[in-house]
Amino acid sequence: MRLERLTANKIKIFLTSDDLFERGLSKEDIWKDSSKWNQLFHDMLEEASEEFDVDIQGSVAVEIFSLQAQGMILIITVDEVKDDEDLLYDGYIEMQVRVEGCEELIYEFDEFEDLIGLSKRLSILEIYGGTLYWFQNRYYLLMDNVEVSKKIKAACILSEFGNPSILSPYVLAEYGKPVMKHVAIETILHYFR
Repeated sequence: MRLERLTANKIKIFLTSDDLFERGLSKEDIWKDSSKWNQLFHDMLEEASEEFDVDIQGSVAVEIFSLQAQGMILIITVDEVKDDEDLLYDGYIEMQVRVEGCEELIYEFDEFEDLIGLSKRLSILEIYGGTLYWFQNRYYLLMDNVEVSKKIKAACILSEFGNPSILSPYVLAEYGKPVMKHVAIETILHYFR
């Protein structure tokens, strides 16, 4: 489990499939009102509260993004609490959960040669675009405009050449060095076919 603070009241939690498996959970368990899932969620909130010194009380909104085989990302937004009278249940947390597929695909690569092979494979499926970043001695490819019908195939191919990243697009945009903007696949194919 990895934690990342996005804003003052928003935290991103990345859970791998292994994290869920170790706790005897599956992605399908989020639909059920299981005690294991509730315990995991409270453990995550407690860890986030300690790590980022955030007082998590009252109402929190939880967005869950499934990453196919890689696991899931939870975005937790903590509502500002004005005073103790705003708490609906003393000691309890009110959740609003929304489950979605991941909008962006972000993968990391150690070698540029992997990106060349990836680009050739994606072009066969007519999947283009993407922004390539250089950050912490690695390449990161952000694919944010993949058609819904091609997203699963794109994720499978991306997984063959790279590893899914838990970095958010905001971190890449702020700290990463843009190498190729919006047309990374086309640019790589143009120069390295």
